[in-house]
Amino acid sequence: MPWIAIVIGLVAGLVIWTTLDQVQSRQVDKIFGQELEVQLELRARESLIRFDRYLSSYAATTRLLANHRKLSEYLEPLFWSPEETVDPVIYKDFRPTWLPDFFERDALSPPSHVLLTDPSGQVREIFQPGPTQAPAEVASSVPTQFLDEREVRTVIERLGNRLYLLASDAVEDAGGYDMGYLVVLVPVDDAFLAASQRGLNVVRAAVALVDSDDQKIVASLDSQALIPETTLGDWEDTYVITSQALPEYEGANSNLLFATFVPHASVEKMSRHVRIFERRQRFIAAAVYILVFTAVIYLVSSRLNKVLKRMTRFSQRALGIAEPGFDRGGNQLVLLEDWIQHFTQLVLTAREEMSRKHQAEMRESEALKAAMMEASLDAIVTLNHGGRVIEYNPSAERLFGMTRSAAIGVVFTERFMPEVTRAAFKRLLDRSQHLGREPLGRGELIVARADGSEVPVEISIAPIALVDERVYTLYIHDISSRKQAEQEIKSLARFASESPNPILRVTDAGLIVYANSASRPLLRAWEAEPGEGLPADWAAAVSVAARTGRPLERELEISGQVYSLLFAPIRDLGYVNIYARDITAVRRAEQESRQHQAELVHVCRLSTMGEVATGMAHELNQPLSAIVNYANGCTRRLQSGVGQPQELVGAMDQITAQAKRASEIIRRLRALVGKQPPTRTHADLNHLVREVCSFLEFETTRLGVRILLDLSEEAIPICVDLVQIEQVLLNLVGNALDALEMRPEGRRQLRIRSDVDSGKAHVSVADSGPGIAPERIATLFDAFVTTKEKGMGMGLAISQTIVENHEGRIWAESDVGVGSTFHLNLPLAERPADETRDVIESLETLG
Repeated sequence: MPWIAIVIGLVAGLVIWTTLDQVQSRQVDKIFGQELEVQLELRARESLIRFDRYLSSYAATTRLLANHRKLSEYLEPLFWSPEETVDPVIYKDFRPTWLPDFFERDALSPPSHVLLTDPSGQVREIFQPGPTQAPAEVASSVPTQFLDEREVRTVIERLGNRLYLLASDAVEDAGGYDMGYLVVLVPVDDAFLAASQRGLNVVRAAVALVDSDDQKIVASLDSQALIPETTLGDWEDTYVITSQALPEYEGANSNLLFATFVPHASVEKMSRHVRIFERRQRFIAAAVYILVFTAVIYLVSSRLNKVLKRMTRFSQRALGIAEPGFDRGGNQLVLLEDWIQHFTQLVLTAREEMSRKHQAEMRESEALKAAMMEASLDAIVTLNHGGRVIEYNPSAERLFGMTRSAAIGVVFTERFMPEVTRAAFKRLLDRSQHLGREPLGRGELIVARADGSEVPVEISIAPIALVDERVYTLYIHDISSRKQAEQEIKSLARFASESPNPILRVTDAGLIVYANSASRPLLRAWEAEPGEGLPADWAAAVSVAARTGRPLERELEISGQVYSLLFAPIRDLGYVNIYARDITAVRRAEQESRQHQAELVHVCRLSTMGEVATGMAHELNQPLSAIVNYANGCTRRLQSGVGQPQELVGAMDQITAQAKRASEIIRRLRALVGKQPPTRTHADLNHLVREVCSFLEFETTRLGVRILLDLSEEAIPICVDLVQIEQVLLNLVGNALDALEMRPEGRRQLRIRSDVDSGKAHVSVADSGPGIAPERIATLFDAFVTTKEKGMGMGLAISQTIVENHEGRIWAESDVGVGSTFHLNLPLAERPADETRDVIESLETLG
């Protein structure tokens, strides 16, 4: 059998090779022709590109000449009148100063003429390096179709009986004024085309410019090989011709083609080499194919013999049949046939048994899958190849709001997918078909419920290949809650970055791990960036907040801006959030409020002093009168010579004492009236009461009122602003005197009492005036509320503000017809007893 296989392999290989040789030869010729056409087109395009780049070089050189410094300096003093017609200046034997030699430097064919025109195109100067004069068409005026003031203009044009390249560009003088155009004329001849195709093998290909109207050669790379004025038809037998248009360089009177000529001999030579190479390679491939085919047939036949022998041994051991006795008598083929039939019958019996077992396993698997479908929390939908629903679990009923019986058979995309997501679902379905055993196709989409509402879901598609078709199982998970949580997380994440206030996150070691954009002033003040540490003092504050777990507040002033910093520790995560707030405006408002309050208090003091000015003047008049009397007595005794020195010294002591008394009165008046910053000092409340009573001594005398002082026997130490508390007491006593003025003189009583009540210094001012109505008690301390005809209504309001600033309390009690009592509470000063005593004694001495 193996030898027969070898013979069959050789014969089959020879027949196949003979057939393929004829077919493949035609195909190779066809492919070669197509490839040759592509290569010729490519070579022609390369030649055209070289030509185009060569022309671009002239355009670039013309631009350099037109914008050269020498030309602009040359044009600076010139002025060309467009009305006058003059003969152009011609440079024959030398190059003009305004024309550098750029053409030889750039390896370009030198121009035959260089023209310099005015803006209207009239030629003013001509550079003529050779004997040939400029063509008559441009000798005196260049047509405007060859000029362009915005960019370099390059045109291939027939002038006279020759073909020229015209390159022009606008020129300006040193002041930027448009003077005209620079026009370069280059003859398009054999040398020009040879220079444009530098590196091209003339033997293998040639180029020429052809007039598209009459198909005649205008200029060629080799005028002896390709004669000008001959047509393209004259060379079709000798060359393969490829022509291309030159739309960018066509002029007004000529329409040129760029033709590439490849000799037929070169093409045929190439074709012959290809055929020989292809036939040799095909022969080698056929020999290899025949050998491989023969070897494969031999190996397959040998393998079949081994398989048959193994089958006989397997049947004997597994199925219990004897090995066929090919060596026994009888027809061996018949014995083999009987054995194969018996073997086949046994195989069918075994297959039926295995089929029953497989069906039982399938039923168990189906029951398990049904239980999984019922118990699954995700919707599971199975689609056939046409996209219709063929299975639908209870979770899908809850998700889509449609029963299983109604959903079976509907097109899934039309019923459960909005229009905007159908294309994405189709892409996901197509991608799942190519995954094979890779992970399932998965994506996030929007599905539509039966009531029209839309739900975001995550869909996983598992393709299942059945015997006759492919179905798709969709695992659909509702992600509405997750999407909502993601939106909340994103909004919270944007909160810090969008906050207008600085927010930073710092580790307990003082390392900055996050800072939003509003934190730049703080970072500059700390000279730190995210990823770096805070200064030592601020890092210590962070460490304290992290260690104690309690928020801390600090203030930081940066270039006049005041920030309030709240250190909020997050002990579970080991970092501290720093929330900063610009409180500059708050501090400024507080400062302005304090300043306005001080000014208002000062105005009130001035108003109060206006009322007691008469009493102060009377009190000041007494020491001054005493001084005058003592001085006059001393003078008379000295003049009469009866005065004793001891008596005079006693009189002088009295003068000194009265002067000090007057000075103290003036000092107290200035202190009460003068504007000064609030300063708190230790004082005795009883002493302040007595001093205020002395201010009003004249007023009490005028009203016939004697102030009854019921003061504490012991000193009551307080730490206050003396002037402001005296103002409060003066206001309360003055109001009481105003109220007593409404009573008859015999019924006027005023009592001032001081003591210590519940750890507070307490003063009460009680009068026997007409009292205050109950409905006015509630608004008594409001601004601009007064019971006097000419009062401002600010005294009690300012007094309440002063007392509250001292952490005290002021209130009023009244009984209509009996009188009113005003109470004042102030905190006691915490001072040693000896120090308090010294202060009190010093105050009494001054008093």
